[in-house]
Amino acid sequence: MVARVLARSSATNPSPAADPADREHTPERREIGQLAGSFVACGVRIDIGGFDTSVEAILDAPRTGGRAVHLCNAYTLSLARKDSAYAEALNQGDLNLPDGKPLAMLAKRLRLFPTSERVCGPDLMAATLDRGRNLGLRHYLYGSTPETIEKLVARLDQLYPGVEIVGAESPPFRPLNPTEREAMIERVRAANPHVVWVGLGTPKQDQFVAEFRDELGATLVAVGAAFDFLAGLKPRAPRLLQRLGLEWAFRLASEPRRLWRRYLIGNASFLRGLLQDWRSGSGFQVTRTD
Repeated sequence: MVARVLARSSATNPSPAADPADREHTPERREIGQLAGSFVACGVRIDIGGFDTSVEAILDAPRTGGRAVHLCNAYTLSLARKDSAYAEALNQGDLNLPDGKPLAMLAKRLRLFPTSERVCGPDLMAATLDRGRNLGLRHYLYGSTPETIEKLVARLDQLYPGVEIVGAESPPFRPLNPTEREAMIERVRAANPHVVWVGLGTPKQDQFVAEFRDELGATLVAVGAAFDFLAGLKPRAPRLLQRLGLEWAFRLASEPRRLWRRYLIGNASFLRGLLQDWRSGSGFQVTRTD
């Protein structure tokens, strides 16, 4: 395991409102940003507010303490359909954003948002890193491989001069044992980040975010392949394909042996779930914010 913990760079930066040990999470949802509302798809709540509102919610991290933020797409929901514990972990999150284009399109069809604007992990992370510089936002990177983490830190320093990366580490590819778990909590809390970006892959990253939200006392965001993209190790789909909702097809063509099951079987399961929701008496359980 590679651990990189940096000293705090300025005593004038805002710090979390209270010691994480003093906070207890309550099951009620917390108010975050000016959301347009939410709906339920495949048994998982999806929060809608648009890209800018989502970035603002992450930038608000210094005054909000421990929060769990998940980026949901077709694969996420296909897994949640088969795993009730995973679905519960997502539903206990503070903010579940529509990473996938189909979810964003459904939000528009349900008249929750005027456009089919998705909140993609790499874009959310990049915008928050960029805009957070003027706010003294402190970031911790957790996940991927040691090589990716090294390249990611170097690239972020280059892309966003002045960005505060107070720690970065690549954990082992297995569950942490009790000693490692406590050591990780100590490292992250000592670094005192406002935002912890978690790139462990789905569903592991969402489970990590759900488990450690309160113990780390920061805003934890599960961002998947964002580490690889922002480190420059994997190409993003062309903007046109992203706008058309075909980024998945580009990724499948780039890594067919690794991703065929995720996209072909996962997408089919997701569509079956949406059809069941549409046919059910409760529908998509739309909630609008007044």
